[in-house]
Amino acid sequence: MNNNQIKKNKQKDIRKFRTRSKTTSRTTLPSLYAHRSSKHFYMQVIESGTGKVLCAANDLQIKNDKKKPVEIAKEIGKLIATKAKEKGITQVVFNRGSFRYHGRIKAAADGAREGGLQF
Repeated sequence: MNNNQIKKNKQKDIRKFRTRSKTTSRTTLPSLYAHRSSKHFYMQVIESGTGKVLCAANDLQIKNDKKKPVEIAKEIGKLIATKAKEKGITQVVFNRGSFRYHGRIKAAADGAREGGLQF
């Protein structure tokens, strides 16, 4: 690895630990995790105490009619919000992991808010 890759990995770890420290301080609320890869996007609502997955959504559950990735992420946010509301969950803590809050992550969070979840 060269120095730039090492620096990027350190920054990614710092972001991950910073968001994790903020989300674990509120142990009573479930966490809404967002994960993106180069091809797919996933969201899960996880119970804080046990780590049990309460509901999940991903881009494979949405029809991809030549939509942009940001639009798909927003629909996934709305889908996870409806699934969480069916389970009686209205408030969550958003955990973006090591991903910056822009692009698909921001669109998914906005979609979840439009769907009725409160962060």
